Amino acid sequence: MSRQHDSTGTDFTTYAEAVLDVLAAAPSRAVLTTAEGAVISAGSLRDQVCRLGAELGRRGVGRGATVGLLTGNSAEGLVARYAANLTGARVVVLYEGMSAPVMAGILASVDGVLLLVDGGRHALARELLPLPGVPPVVSLGPSDFAEDVLAAAARHPARPLHPPVGPDDDWRIGYTGGTTGIPKGIRMSHGSYRRSLERRLTGAGDPPRFLACTSLAHLAGIFADTALLEGGSVVLRHDFDPGDVLATVARERITHTWLLPPLLYRLLDHPDVSGTDLSSLTRVSYGGTAAAPTRLRQAAELLGPVLYGLYGQAEAQLITETGPDEQELTGREGHPTVGRAVPGVEIVVQDTDGTVLAPGTPGEVLVRSPYAMHGYWKQPELTREVLRDGWVHTGDVGYLDENGYLYIVDRIKEMIVVVGGHVYPAELEALLLHHPSVAQCTVFGSRDAESLEHVHAAVVPAPGHEPTLEEIRAFVTARKGRLYAPETVHLLPAIPLTTVGKPDRRVLRSLLTV
Repeated sequence: MSRQHDSTGTDFTTYAEAVLDVLAAAPSRAVLTTAEGAVISAGSLRDQVCRLGAELGRRGVGRGATVGLLTGNSAEGLVARYAANLTGARVVVLYEGMSAPVMAGILASVDGVLLLVDGGRHALARELLPLPGVPPVVSLGPSDFAEDVLAAAARHPARPLHPPVGPDDDWRIGYTGGTTGIPKGIRMSHGSYRRSLERRLTGAGDPPRFLACTSLAHLAGIFADTALLEGGSVVLRHDFDPGDVLATVARERITHTWLLPPLLYRLLDHPDVSGTDLSSLTRVSYGGTAAAPTRLRQAAELLGPVLYGLYGQAEAQLITETGPDEQELTGREGHPTVGRAVPGVEIVVQDTDGTVLAPGTPGEVLVRSPYAMHGYWKQPELTREVLRDGWVHTGDVGYLDENGYLYIVDRIKEMIVVVGGHVYPAELEALLLHHPSVAQCTVFGSRDAESLEHVHAAVVPAPGHEPTLEEIRAFVTARKGRLYAPETVHLLPAIPLTTVGKPDRRVLRSLLTV
């Protein structure tokens, strides 16, 4: 099988091949510790990936195909992703918070050829099996509903695979949030991902020992790849529990972990935090939602100078970073900085007419990056709207200061960032209008004292109806997943409107203080 070449004519090595090369260099080294406590060596992990890749190839999986992964924080899930990419296929990772119909819609939209399921997702897999759009299902281990593909893979020799892909081929189609049946699929290329992993993380450890206590489907998976590429190791937990995280950091001598701000706050509030040996921890990456400055100061006091704030988007990947000595930097009106552009990334702030604005003047944040998406899956018009002349239009409003620090102050696009993904009000409103008790509705977000965002719904009931919060939450969860379920439902005789006739979300937010 011939190697692909990049634009310079040199051999192109995918991230998965690069990871396997590092594993092969020291096969007896322990590189992965599962949530159940099993320790997997570099050689064993590499052999599992090679064997599964060969088996997937035997089944016709290859360049241009899409493989679905219904996997959690398991060794099998990591092996499956590497193996699928080694065949030349792209992957779509389905994750917690999506309902089964949404997952089926995603698999249909990407023309999935196979769905791999690990041991922690059997119940959800059974829900998916009868739904239209779901491709053939195989199990990563024994199950009572599908063939064990790992058992079949064990019959293959562990030979290296060289995927017939180039830097412009997709390695993944990513989805943000539990969206509709045909949601936004973000195309990420092998070349951009490989380049993004080459940037060594400051303070992550030498070698890094990364704790994945949030989903590998999101940023934890990228950090896991980074750790393995740098000759480090990864410790898996199935989900986030603050007491368990503290104990794991101490027991496993963790150097680096990734947390959304709400999870960081839960860690800080745990009674064991001050009595736990966290001396091995040299980097805590955080981001995804706005962080409260008071809580960041508390984190610095308890954890030391280990905080690294990240700002990015799925469309652009990592944009800026703040180090431990930059956490206190604030701009006008006390806005905390999200940092300066990481190497290779350019940022400009523009007015609506395309004029580049002077430092300190708010406008839309545009990003040009070698790590950016290639576009949205099968949505060329949306791609042209967001990706113009090589610049990603983020939809965020912000400004740069004279030293290149970026401050985010608002969001052009109506979107609510919650733990686990994004909630798009228009999509939730469209769903609620299908409820027999809902005549009109408007969805809006609010931030609490710690800058965490929450989803609320204002509802005008249909005549003779009075829907309850529990009823609405159950309706939404069944159709879109718990990610979209509103935390409050306000029953109103009419939706307040602005002078131009649009729902007045400012007035609606005032309901929270009544």
